[in-house]
Amino acid sequence: MKIVYGPVSSWRLGRSLGVDLICRQYKICSFDCIYCQLGRTEKLVVDRNRYISIKELKVELEEAIKNVQFDVVTLSGTGEPTLADNLGDSVVAIKEITDKPVAILTNSSMLTYSEVRKELCQLDIVVAKLDAPTPELFRRINRPHDRIKFGDILNGLREFRKIYTGKFSLQMMFVDDNKEYAKDMAEIARSMEPDEVQINTPLRESPVKPLSKTEISEIAEHFESFNTITVYTSEKPPVKILDKDELIKRRKTVL
Repeated sequence: MKIVYGPVSSWRLGRSLGVDLICRQYKICSFDCIYCQLGRTEKLVVDRNRYISIKELKVELEEAIKNVQFDVVTLSGTGEPTLADNLGDSVVAIKEITDKPVAILTNSSMLTYSEVRKELCQLDIVVAKLDAPTPELFRRINRPHDRIKFGDILNGLREFRKIYTGKFSLQMMFVDDNKEYAKDMAEIARSMEPDEVQINTPLRESPVKPLSKTEISEIAEHFESFNTITVYTSEKPPVKILDKDELIKRRKTVL
């Protein structure tokens, strides 16, 4: 698989040029979320490893930026990008090639480690997942590796917020299992002082059905004190895609 893909027409980030630090045919992740568009996680992973080379990343990115217009470079793809042990070096390499903002979509599981928090401070935008207000609901929705604890993730997010000076966004995926807990999740979010809360529901191909526009609108009412965007109300820009097949590998469907 290619490292650079897209751009994706993103309701959160605009024209988002993807960089996949995992780049595998099978998902590498610390979670097995019930709604994941990539399907089940065959083996949960919590130890960091190296999946791509910086040299290959540079070659692909330099070629890609000649051919497409994009607003941001986003670390995402076939798994959890913070599991790549060359995350920090990858960000440095990307910033040597383009002055566009660099973002990451993370499930927050590795923010428990100080070295990961330090690496993430190099990014311009961090979009961190938070889908549950309790350990029980966290295990039901995100189905994490046994070594990952809900309290540790909350502490990691709060510690990261103390040192991070870029744009910090909390992404919350709402499905039937957690839709009644929006108020509780808003309270947790308030303690983290995010620059933005992104309210999502699985509109792409997913094992779980999405919530309706009305349900998401009702959930958003609990976040009125935040800078909030939702998947139903945010516009997505038109994009010219480098390789449709590579995009489908990450998204399963192209919307």
